[in-house]
Amino acid sequence: VGIAQQEGYLDINDKTSDYLGTGWTSCTQQQEAQITIRNQITMTSGLDDAGVDPYCTTDTCLVYLADAGTRWAYHNAPYTLLDGVIENATGTMLNNYTATKVKSPTGMDGFYFQSDFNNVFYSTARSMARFGLLILNKGNWNGNAIMTDTNYYHEMVNTSQEINKSYGYLWWLNGKESFMMPQSQFVFPGKLCPNAPDDM
Repeated sequence: VGIAQQEGYLDINDKTSDYLGTGWTSCTQQQEAQITIRNQITMTSGLDDAGVDPYCTTDTCLVYLADAGTRWAYHNAPYTLLDGVIENATGTMLNNYTATKVKSPTGMDGFYFQSDFNNVFYSTARSMARFGLLILNKGNWNGNAIMTDTNYYHEMVNTSQEINKSYGYLWWLNGKESFMMPQSQFVFPGKLCPNAPDDM
């Protein structure tokens, strides 16, 4: 998503319906129009995460619960639909875009594979370590700036909204004053992982 934004294909403040069309949820048109890409990457879509299947990405499963941006809930379906957002924005299939923009420059292997409603990235521990090093080096791989949108990078690895301080853009954060967990609306005081480094 960050690379697609830095290349001008999308803006995370765009409405999701700009890329998935209207009717991708069962919300009213006004409720659906409030949901942005930013809501998808911050887990603040407002869609009901306690449905029969929180992985289900069909419109009948995506039900309004709160206005977008007013409620944090870890919900697989809205972030899985980012696949379609990226593909429709770039005109490139997700595996091809990932290969060109991330895998080839870093030497990673792996691919996205549809498993029921999920689109899972299958890879190796060594490749995921490469991804970790890419992020640790702020989007730079051996002098090759892959992530040049420094604002996106900074927002990704820092608190992205005020509801769950321990969540960035699809990124869990440690060392914050409080945290929330999936399937709960309770805000716990303290760090997500007290025995781990604050910058984890």
